[in-house]
Amino acid sequence: MATWANLSLQDSASPLMEQLTFFHDHALLILIMITTLVSYLMATLFFNSNIHRYLLEGQTIEVIWTILPAVTLIFIALPSLRLLYLLDEVSSPAVTLKTIGHQWYWSYEFSDFDSIEFDSYMTPYSEMSEGGFRLLDVDNRAVLPMNAQIRVLVTAADVLHSWTVPALGVKVDGTPGRLNQTSFLLNRPGVYYGQCSEICGANHSFMPIVIESVPTHNFIKWLSSMSSA
Repeated sequence: MATWANLSLQDSASPLMEQLTFFHDHALLILIMITTLVSYLMATLFFNSNIHRYLLEGQTIEVIWTILPAVTLIFIALPSLRLLYLLDEVSSPAVTLKTIGHQWYWSYEFSDFDSIEFDSYMTPYSEMSEGGFRLLDVDNRAVLPMNAQIRVLVTAADVLHSWTVPALGVKVDGTPGRLNQTSFLLNRPGVYYGQCSEICGANHSFMPIVIESVPTHNFIKWLSSMSSA
């Protein structure tokens, strides 16, 4: 989970987030190289007036500073397009989770398992147990199995919402009357926090998301307990 001391992205918990982190570092390296080169050229022009004569009517330098940005854009565009296709790909999901945004809480449906449904409200600070996270913990977590392809269907019951979990690299808009979908794979156990990322009203800041990644046998036990509840 992110803290105030973190300067970078959260540690990834899915292959998609790993790829997003790699692309972020790749693009950042290119930006550093461009900034360094431009800063050097500007400093050279400022302190060395004799170099100006090489830039006037210089077709060679114009060809160079036209081709270099084009090549740079290719090195950014190709990994970006590849990642966009990966983010939209949904292949043979093992579990489908339907998420419905309300003002101001989330409700979840596991329609593959005897229609397990529950609401997930933020835990008030007065009812929070020791070690809980203020404004992030909920009364009912969405438990999902690790090392299994998860499909998430997202919609909303009233206004626009956005189901976002940074550690999973997931951000899907919840639109009333429409189903949006995404998928991810949890590659390690843990508890991952998110929040609604669409300004949806007065209590927009108080509808957190909590995903708990567990081994498959623990997930089956959780399903049995929810079915009997």
